[in-house]
Amino acid sequence: MPRTLLTLIVIALALQACETTEEPPAVRDDDGAAREPPLNIRVITDARVAPGDASEARRQLIADILFEGLQALDADRLLTPIDDNAHARFMRVLAYEPDNKIALDGLQEIVVRYLALSEESARRGFFDEAQLLLDRARFVDADHPDIAATGLALQAEMNSGDLFFTLDEREFSRRSEAAESTLADIATQARDHGALFLITAPNDDLARWMFSIMRSAVEGYRLRGNIELASRTSIRLRLPTE
Repeated sequence: MPRTLLTLIVIALALQACETTEEPPAVRDDDGAAREPPLNIRVITDARVAPGDASEARRQLIADILFEGLQALDADRLLTPIDDNAHARFMRVLAYEPDNKIALDGLQEIVVRYLALSEESARRGFFDEAQLLLDRARFVDADHPDIAATGLALQAEMNSGDLFFTLDEREFSRRSEAAESTLADIATQARDHGALFLITAPNDDLARWMFSIMRSAVEGYRLRGNIELASRTSIRLRLPTE
């Protein structure tokens, strides 16, 4: 087909399409006057911004701080580290609510824990540490009724006359010859004084090894005492009272 004829056919079809296109029906007023059809437009109102509930936000904040404080208390993060301890969190809550029972009870729990740790240290002969822990309890609540009794118990342990042995952790973890020699000497003193022993060690296996070395060193003598698990290795010989 010649290109000129094809062009004429395309133009004719285009004109026909323009003629058959219908305009949208006009909308007329009551008096018959035409007007533009209404546009299908939905108006969106401005977003409504509700002010936050300040009291609810503070309650949530306090709840979060209390939770963190209780976690620190369970982990014995009592006054240290300085940026992650139970005391700081409970005091922060009391700054918001001075009568908050959980925070007040938490402070008392800190004191009780420090006193218990002080007594444990004193019983094992770590007197400087026991005094430091007692001072920390006093810092939290100087009026706590059990502080005086714990101080007297510490003084009694210091005056007991018992023999306390702070042992080399590295040597004992290696179970070296030096550690065996120390244990043999302690066992000899236990026999000579008729003393009861208190062995403390980080695990049961090490504690039983210590006892076996002591028993072998005084073969034929019945050593008497107890074994306790603790973070550090030590031995106490309780001398008999006259």
